[in-house]
Amino acid sequence: MNHADSIAAVDLFTVPTGTFRVLYVFIVFEQARRHIVHFNVTEHPSAQWAAQQLTEACSFDCATRYLIPDYDAIYGAMFGRRVKSLGIKDCSTAPRSSWQNPCAERVIGSIRRECFDHVIVLNERHARRLLKEYVGYYHSARNHLSLNKDPPTSRAIEPPDAGNIIAFPVLGGLHHRCTRIAA
Repeated sequence: MNHADSIAAVDLFTVPTGTFRVLYVFIVFEQARRHIVHFNVTEHPSAQWAAQQLTEACSFDCATRYLIPDYDAIYGAMFGRRVKSLGIKDCSTAPRSSWQNPCAERVIGSIRRECFDHVIVLNERHARRLLKEYVGYYHSARNHLSLNKDPPTSRAIEPPDAGNIIAFPVLGGLHHRCTRIAA
């Protein structure tokens, strides 16, 4: 992909809570290194809130030149003006065509399968805390086949003589970050 370094995707997905409320998670995802640039959670999303999230994710030193939002009403005129004011080209997908934004759909699927399918979310603050911990694991320890089994934040290969492998629990033991520590 010629422009992968300058493409970001945004998407919203829902998370049910233990009190039968629905939370909305907004995510900004950089495609080249599969990096989650920004996320936030709210119970009442609006176009103004989504535009503010984009501003927080794509500051003036942002390398993003193209943005792929889906065809959701929340990405209306206000959101479009914000995208344009940041100097980013909007490349919206067609209605009901999630396959046109596969990287964002895939990362959302990973977040669901590897985090939210295994815990009961209590409220916005709890969802934000879980996402923060998961994103830290996702960036530093989770392997990606598209990155030659490297996490988004590249790490050095640890040779066998560097010590024993120690597993550190993440998300209460749902996942583990493994590293070598000299004995």
